[in-house]
Amino acid sequence: MSLLGGAVAAWPLQARAQQSERARRIRILTTQSENAPDGQARLGAFTQRLTEQGWTDGRSAHLEIRWGAGDAERYRRYARELVALAPDVILADGSSSVAVLQQATRTVPIVFAGIIDPV
Repeated sequence: MSLLGGAVAAWPLQARAQQSERARRIRILTTQSENAPDGQARLGAFTQRLTEQGWTDGRSAHLEIRWGAGDAERYRRYARELVALAPDVILADGSSSVAVLQQATRTVPIVFAGIIDPV
């Protein structure tokens, strides 16, 4: 996930120029449990990379996270919730979370990590 901070930083310069006008809504659907050390470490790496690129949670970006914890029904419910929040982008880790997000939206960009075969 640490590489994904770079992906967000690579958004068009026009989007960066608009940062001061409106915080970007970044939503995250993770397959991890909120209590999992690996999940916390990944989230920490992601937010650190965003900060290094000038994005600050609560100021230029607003992060909202849903922890799927390996539960397929939870993935579906959270995918619908996150799409309903009108995000600028959704970050997903794992094929199962990406699949439900693709079913929930075809208009919101989905950035993903940890996918074996993205096709």
